[in-house]
Amino acid sequence: MTNEELKNNISRLLSTVTFDETSEFLLAQISSTELLPLMQSLRNEKELDFDYLFCETCVDWKTHLIMSYHLLSRTHKHCVVIKAKIDDIAAPQIESVFSIWKTAELNEDEIFDLFGVKFLNHPNLRRLFLEENWPGFPLRKNYVDENMIKL
Repeated sequence: MTNEELKNNISRLLSTVTFDETSEFLLAQISSTELLPLMQSLRNEKELDFDYLFCETCVDWKTHLIMSYHLLSRTHKHCVVIKAKIDDIAAPQIESVFSIWKTAELNEDEIFDLFGVKFLNHPNLRRLFLEENWPGFPLRKNYVDENMIKL
């Protein structure tokens, strides 16, 4: 499926989506509240069949967080990146996509540990690398540690 066909199909599913075609992948931008219904449709609709979540990560933009999901259809050989904006940087939360793609479990644990994003309906959200009582989230731009090298 071409990027234009993907854009038409995704726009049919969510009219508020916007697209950015300046990178290697087709980027679809949505709000965090629109994530779960769109992801379920991307996985379940036969003409899309995004059956593989191969990357899930987070980016801190100081004023908001962006969750980024790289999806692949192994059947149709097309890719898309879904970027969901989380406006509440003080208490970031978003729905887990674990119920759709099991590969999300470990990625969401890591994002929770290092960025502090709470994944709603995650089966066992926990810190992976840091102790449970670790203060703050090291990949956030506002994180301060006395051992950090300042540039």
